[in-house]
Amino acid sequence: MAARGPLIGLQARLALLLMAVVLLAALLHMALVQWALPPMLALLHRELGWNVSAPVPGSAAALGWTLVLLLPFVFGLAAYATAPLHRLLRALQGAVLSYREGDFSMSIRAQGRGELGELLRLHSELGHALREQRQQLAQRELLLDTVVQNTPLALLLCSDARPQAVAPSPPDTGRSSGDGPASLHAGQVVYANIAARQLLAHGRNLVGMQLEAVLADASPDLRQAVASQQDQLFSVADDSGHQEHFHLSQRSLLLQGTPHRLLLLRRMTRELAREEVASWKRVIRVISHELNNSLAPISSLAHSGAELARRGQADRLPQVFDSIGGRAAHLHSFLSSYAQFAKLPQPRIEPVDWPDFLARLAGHSQFRLDGDAPGAPARFDAGQIEQALINLLKNAHESGSAADAVSLGITSREGDTRFTIADRGPGMSEAVLAQALLPFYSTKRSGTGLGLALAREIAEAHGGRIALANREGGGLVVTLILPAG
Repeated sequence: MAARGPLIGLQARLALLLMAVVLLAALLHMALVQWALPPMLALLHRELGWNVSAPVPGSAAALGWTLVLLLPFVFGLAAYATAPLHRLLRALQGAVLSYREGDFSMSIRAQGRGELGELLRLHSELGHALREQRQQLAQRELLLDTVVQNTPLALLLCSDARPQAVAPSPPDTGRSSGDGPASLHAGQVVYANIAARQLLAHGRNLVGMQLEAVLADASPDLRQAVASQQDQLFSVADDSGHQEHFHLSQRSLLLQGTPHRLLLLRRMTRELAREEVASWKRVIRVISHELNNSLAPISSLAHSGAELARRGQADRLPQVFDSIGGRAAHLHSFLSSYAQFAKLPQPRIEPVDWPDFLARLAGHSQFRLDGDAPGAPARFDAGQIEQALINLLKNAHESGSAADAVSLGITSREGDTRFTIADRGPGMSEAVLAQALLPFYSTKRSGTGLGLALAREIAEAHGGRIALANREGGGLVVTLILPAG
């Protein structure tokens, strides 16, 4: 679009317009009092006998008639002088409306000089900059969408349908508030990448669907993980019984002032399998190292004992045998800890009385009981579960948490028994969280990596599972879930 601006500046045009008005007013006034009107009135007086006199120069009548005759000329000159400005303003209005609608293709070619010419030039530069930014944003958006769509990480973005005000909690009826679909606390799916569509809908489009409808046919473990509102690692069994491991991350965010919820699902099966192989390699190296550290002194001491016996120095043999026995006892203790993990016996499911069970547990580890224990007795192997809880409480104390911040909660939901151990340590990174349950994986210099793994084995032997999640405000929550016995 071309809009011709004035060839001269606004001040010069205004000054010329005022000069023209003044000159025209003077000419009209002189015409009324001297040039045109007096001779015409004299002619009318002679021919027709009209006795009308011309206004006196400078009188009110002369000035009034001058103003009346001047007004049409003033409006005409003003319309002529402001016509280019009106055209420019209409062009600018159209361009601004196009920009408001997101169309930056409209441009105004600058013509003319002065202030308005500079305005047209700046407007043209603004349109060019907006078009370039729009093109760059489109390219970045296309690149980001390509990356997100083709990543193996399943991504779901949902509108958050949680109410802003929290209603008072109803009386406890023994049923979890997170069991039903409403506990998912999310509305419609607004974005889903290819991995999410393949994982949850066999490739179908998910945009516009309710999250609870998307997860209606999903495994209970996945629905429970989503309803927990926390990051955690969980497993899902397929039709053939093969376990698929997933890591779920959940974040809340605001998009255009509206709360949304981002869910990220990552398959961890291959990574865990690789870590499992690496863990076996590590344990072989650890066992080999410990065996060499014990067998080398034993061999040396046996040789020394044989040499002492050959020399007849029998008084020093008991010291040699004591050293050999000490190394053998250390080696036996080391191998027993690994044998305990490898040869976990089948649990003996028996009724457990909560006061006695908690009293025995308190004798081994310090903890703060969060809430009351269930009133009805539970059924599980008290010895194995006690050992699992001792390991979990030991890890909580070794995390750097204050001793009084380590808590144990016991709840019963739908017949399941849940032990929740919470601390206020630094928590775990996503990488550590994904590998923490692997045998022989440890972040401690002197750790064996068997505490959490043994607890998981005990839970799975009972038909249950263990879930790890970071706490808001720092710390870790470990939940040991046992099904109804």
